[in-house]
Amino acid sequence: MQHIQQYLTDLKTTLDALDPAQIKAVRDRVAAVRERGGQLFLCGNGGSAATASHLANDLGKGASYGRQGPRFRVIALTDNIPWITALANDVGYEVIFSEQLRNLGQSGDLLLAISGSGNSANIIEAVGVAKEIGMEVIGWTGFGGGKLAGAADLAIIADSHHMGRVEDVHTILMHLVCYYFMEEEGEA
Repeated sequence: MQHIQQYLTDLKTTLDALDPAQIKAVRDRVAAVRERGGQLFLCGNGGSAATASHLANDLGKGASYGRQGPRFRVIALTDNIPWITALANDVGYEVIFSEQLRNLGQSGDLLLAISGSGNSANIIEAVGVAKEIGMEVIGWTGFGGGKLAGAADLAIIADSHHMGRVEDVHTILMHLVCYYFMEEEGEA
């Protein structure tokens, strides 16, 4: 029981450290790319890859299906396994997202990069290519932010050095963004 209580206490502390204005800023930028007809790209590794895929699903279906007005044009770069494995095998794992962006990304699009440590080479490479293309970059990270926090136009850092709590916070951020579009806009 002590482990459960401590985990929940530490998670609450991490959540309490989030700045609601930053979360709203992410939501506003996601809405803006949808309104201008831009594409939202998502990427991450491991649990962050799962969060990217989940976010693409919730925006692409949950916040788009059956609704009036523009839909989300959203792709998780984590989800094209043949392309990822070809790039990783033939070129290097660090380019699995950036090379997809070179083909698909355009100026005015938005990249939301998720990295627990903020230092994943393939995430940092994707951010660099996104900036070259003229894309805006949002970063969700933890562990003090890492390189991602400094490279992103807007970064939200989960104030924890525990991967589980960082990933928990990123999942909650995902739902705070998605459910705004599903619940608040859906009622309008």
